[in-house]
Amino acid sequence: MPHLEILRVSGTSRPNAIAGAVAALLRSQGQVDIQAIGPTAVNQTVKALAIARGYLVDDRLDLYAQPEFVKLDVQQEERTAVRFHVRSMPRPVL
Repeated sequence: MPHLEILRVSGTSRPNAIAGAVAALLRSQGQVDIQAIGPTAVNQTVKALAIARGYLVDDRLDLYAQPEFVKLDVQQEERTAVRFHVRSMPRPVL
C-alpha cells in the first residue's frame, strides 16, 4: 500500500498551488489527506478542493472529502486541526 501523503495548509497557502498538488496526488495515488489549523487555513483548503475538481475534469475524475477534527501536538501545545480525507472517484458521464 502506498504511503498516504499529508498536505499541511496554512492561512497563507495559495489555493491554486494546493489544488495542483491535490490533483496530482489524486491522479497518481487516488488519495491524499489535507491538514489545516485555524479558520483561514480551512477556508484555503475548501477553496483548493473546489479548484482541484476543475483540474480533474479532463481526467474524468472527481473527488470527495471527509473532514474530521484531530488533536495535534504543535510545539508542545495541543491544537485542534481539521483533516480532510480526500479520495478520487470516476466522474459520471452526462
